[in-house]
Amino acid sequence: MPLKDDVKEKIRQVNNRIQDHHMVKRINDHHMVKKVKKFRVKHVISKLRTNEGKGLRRLVWFIFAIGLAYQGLTLPQIAGLLICLAIVFFIALPFVFKYSKYIQRHLIFLPSVRLPRYINYEDPETEEIPGSRNFYLNSEPDIKIGVWQILPEQIQASHKTHSSEWFEQQLTDGRTVILYLHGNSNDRAGPHRVELYHVLRKMDYHVIAFDYRGYADSTPAPPNETGVVLDAMTVYNWVREKISPGTNLIVWGHSLGTAVSSHLVSDLCLQGNRPGGLVLESPFNNIYDEIRNHPMAWMWRKMPYFDWFSSTLENNDFGFVSDQRISVIDVPILILHAKDDFVVPFFLGQALYESALKLRDSSWPKVEFVEFESEHCYAHKYICRAPELPKIISDFEERCLNSSFQRFSSNMK
Repeated sequence: MPLKDDVKEKIRQVNNRIQDHHMVKRINDHHMVKKVKKFRVKHVISKLRTNEGKGLRRLVWFIFAIGLAYQGLTLPQIAGLLICLAIVFFIALPFVFKYSKYIQRHLIFLPSVRLPRYINYEDPETEEIPGSRNFYLNSEPDIKIGVWQILPEQIQASHKTHSSEWFEQQLTDGRTVILYLHGNSNDRAGPHRVELYHVLRKMDYHVIAFDYRGYADSTPAPPNETGVVLDAMTVYNWVREKISPGTNLIVWGHSLGTAVSSHLVSDLCLQGNRPGGLVLESPFNNIYDEIRNHPMAWMWRKMPYFDWFSSTLENNDFGFVSDQRISVIDVPILILHAKDDFVVPFFLGQALYESALKLRDSSWPKVEFVEFESEHCYAHKYICRAPELPKIISDFEERCLNSSFQRFSSNMK
């Protein structure tokens, strides 16, 4: 019997021995109380700066002025226009960002940015994802979440010939389940996400992917941190209820999804309802550093009062702080980041990794950081194309199974 299956069987045996609900509750409550005492979210400001050429912004303004002069404008006219533009760009627009919750939401979540094509969410097989089905869950009475269940490649089936109950039954087969949380643009049908689904299917994994509120066919409610984490928690709990004891459930977040998944898994660890592991693909350390170092903030990031304009993010429920929440995540963590990532700079992923090393207990399962060289051109979205990725994930799955077994054995002592 392979080691992976052997570990799964040991976990099932330990689970079968834990019959007393009150015993489990005492273990979880004691664990949660200790963690809560250690963890409080703190207000942060952006501290990290991208390395870029000095004087580049002044050069752009100078070239713009030369262009105006070439068009025949006089020096006073050019000076007046530049002053007006400076007032608009460096005073008016930052104030709009600071005091407009609507603008903040749409710049952080981008739910309206979709590929210019029709997606039949109710039939994911039309997106060339065989062995898949669509269904909906309610995270709140008036919030509906669109979800895809994608079977491993070895299970040949179609939702057109098999019932929803049959699909749910497949989750009890003991195979690893990946709960995927996507980034801030497009939806669960994004082309690079479908590529990843195929990689995971070929590895014989179940995949559960969903869209937060405001995205795709989910309820068009305004997203915020509390709401999207609640959506993720709803799907996680559904999966947890369907899988059999001992099944390895791994949470995988990409880009903004790493912030959502870090919040989700930190809450789960505090509740004693933790997953087997956490994968963070192209992550940032906190939303404040990400906003400052995002390409769209290039013109403003050197402003001395930049942090003052982003200080309302927390009050508006957009204050993602993965570098704090990771301090209570006591499951194996895998961080994947490409050095040529232009959207979330590589050094922000490194900063999150360093926070994990510094803040997490040394006795916990380790956090692993895997970097991908720029020459491969994986950038922000295409780590899924790395030929070594299946081996990386398979090794991580093994660590998760061993960690789960050690935790169960420890709780039984």
